[in-house]
Amino acid sequence: MATEQPAAGSQTRIHNIGYRSYDGTRLGRAYARRSLFSQTLRGSYGLGRSAKSKVLPMLLFAVMCTPALIMVAVAVATKAKDLPVEYTRYAVVLQAVISLYLASQAPQAVSRDLRFKTVPLYFSRPITHADYVLAKFAAMASALLVLTGTPLLILYVGALLAKLDFADQTEGFLQGMVSVAVLSLLFAGIGLVISAITPRRGFGIAAVIAVLTISYGAVSTVQAIAFEQDSTEAVTWLGLLSPATLLDGLSTAFLGAESAFPGGHGPNATEGLVYLLVITGVVVGCYALMARRYRKAGL
Repeated sequence: MATEQPAAGSQTRIHNIGYRSYDGTRLGRAYARRSLFSQTLRGSYGLGRSAKSKVLPMLLFAVMCTPALIMVAVAVATKAKDLPVEYTRYAVVLQAVISLYLASQAPQAVSRDLRFKTVPLYFSRPITHADYVLAKFAAMASALLVLTGTPLLILYVGALLAKLDFADQTEGFLQGMVSVAVLSLLFAGIGLVISAITPRRGFGIAAVIAVLTISYGAVSTVQAIAFEQDSTEAVTWLGLLSPATLLDGLSTAFLGAESAFPGGHGPNATEGLVYLLVITGVVVGCYALMARRYRKAGL
């Protein structure tokens, strides 16, 4: 005997599960940009990430600061009349450490978003491609400034504790901070552009190291050959071909640094203007390439 089936509509239920529209303040693009900047900067030192992610950036930070601490201890103990290394030379001497740090952290800042295809999620919120690039660029430059500026601060405080001349040390410290600020912008731009080309982190790491270290070694070698052949003018212009030698030339021309070029033949003030223009062009060009890359990545 067939049983009577209930009407189709009798099983329908409407449940109130508590969803409510958001009535609070919309924080907007500025808040999203600051949040992305903060998250990227913290991530560059492993903060907010796993313990394993903290090891390398913190180790490299310690490596950057340890020579400064040793110099300060020696200066205080021996009552030296000056620091063994100029403020403007410190980052150049330890550029290998800076390059390794950038190679390890720049791909982490941008390539993971590309590899896991999370970039469109950023742009689904009130944030534009320009906001994303600006936040990432500023965060990477700030991370490098922390890495390179902290040792200079240690040197400066130590020099004052050693009772070295206040005016000379303050001038040298400020010149050094200008040099590492330029370094941070230049290296951050180069590292991020290279890392944004490929979503594979390993390729990005190798490419960043190659561009920064191999170019410096190659340019330094060719400069030495040119110097041995008495082509001193060529030594100066060859310095335009490497990020590290660009910074060396700029510091020599405008910040009172002693040139590391063969024979000490660094650029004069007029030639230094060319170095400044090239550095500015590279930074602006890197930013423009990043912006173009992420206009397509968000599609």
